[in-house]
Amino acid sequence: MSDLLPRDAVPPASEAEIGQLIGSVAEPLPPLADPEAFGAAFDRFAGARVVLLGESTHGTSEFYRARAAITRRLIERHGFTIIAVEADWPDAARIDRWVRHRGPPRAEEGPAFTRFPSWMWRNAEMRDFVQWLRARNAGLPLERRAEFRGLDVYSLGASMAAVLAYLDAHDTEAAKAARRRYACLTPWQMEPADYGRAVLFGNREPCEDAAVQQLQDLLARQVAERTAEAGEALFDAAQNARVALGAERYYRLMYRSGTESWNLRDRHMFDTLRALLQRRGPQAKAVVWAHNSHIGNAAATEMGWSGEFNIGELCRTAFGEEAVLIGFGTGRGTVAAADDWGSEMQIKRVRPVRPDSHEALFRDHAPACSLTDLRPASAPELRAALARPRLERAIGVIYRPETERQSHYFEAVLPEQFDAFVWFAETQAVTALPGAEEGGPADAAETFPFGL
Repeated sequence: MSDLLPRDAVPPASEAEIGQLIGSVAEPLPPLADPEAFGAAFDRFAGARVVLLGESTHGTSEFYRARAAITRRLIERHGFTIIAVEADWPDAARIDRWVRHRGPPRAEEGPAFTRFPSWMWRNAEMRDFVQWLRARNAGLPLERRAEFRGLDVYSLGASMAAVLAYLDAHDTEAAKAARRRYACLTPWQMEPADYGRAVLFGNREPCEDAAVQQLQDLLARQVAERTAEAGEALFDAAQNARVALGAERYYRLMYRSGTESWNLRDRHMFDTLRALLQRRGPQAKAVVWAHNSHIGNAAATEMGWSGEFNIGELCRTAFGEEAVLIGFGTGRGTVAAADDWGSEMQIKRVRPVRPDSHEALFRDHAPACSLTDLRPASAPELRAALARPRLERAIGVIYRPETERQSHYFEAVLPEQFDAFVWFAETQAVTALPGAEEGGPADAAETFPFGL
């Protein structure tokens, strides 16, 4: 919300001074058992067009419940109508149709969020939130119902299938053309990472041109067809074509450059968010749920200093003070995570935070459940005191406590990274729901609505 702090011009504050400032600025939050009161503490941010809500792990119950409480408040009291999450577009679309009462699940679709890491969105905390969202939307006209959307770029196979399903239903000749174009990618749709290896190391020709042509055709169709229902279905199909193109590029880049593939992914997420806002009109307001590493301003972190940007930085540039970036942290407890990509989820004990981290400052000086408003008008002295880099912890779907310093800490300047910071001294793992990968159909009584 301001230029980066003049770090070198600020004399370092002592640990005691920083602790005293945190103690004076950090505000106790109501318990999550009272979500209405908890959410009301965030009314101060409701004037924004985009509120980005982070998490320092992908498997912590309190983060999901807190974001749900804040989002409920923003929807009920402040006119927010878009929830955009770090998830695949086709899976989120199944939830979106359900919460907006737009018809039953499609016959060709299975349950949502069943691929690794299924617990990230297939959990009891999310089930409770989307059930509330469906009930909230039930009494509203369609144009006022809040939508649930996915921002991510991984769903190559599912997005191609969605494009083909749309065209099969609306234009069989166009569907034949799309199948010819996507034939280049079809062999890799189940294991798209193999496509990237084949292009880079196996002299396989890239499929980018065909994916571009398919997207262009759907965009042209959007211009030609203007009815509300055609627009809704076409928007979904065109977005899936964008995802297919983005995934083609992403999986080629991932073996060549981690920085380039990261930037492509976050640019795609930002472009998707912007498309959602544009579709709802100039008064549209959105809430984003993603990891701190995506929603914090990358320019204030080790990531940005090495050439990476993220959706938080792009929102800051595009929307200025109309974007609010709120980070979340925890000190101890348990987390749902895996040892490696694709391996089994475990409930893991989170190690105590390092003494040289931001989290240690909040552990020692902030209330156990608290909100620290870091905006210039709210905490100028604390911003100055925290103007130098300090370690910050990030746990994704993989957690390796034995190499925690190398695997899960990076440097950041907290008040440049976030406009506010939510702190939980102790947290617990999310409650994962059964998924298709665990054998057989999901139990609808336990996974509703994800088992639909």
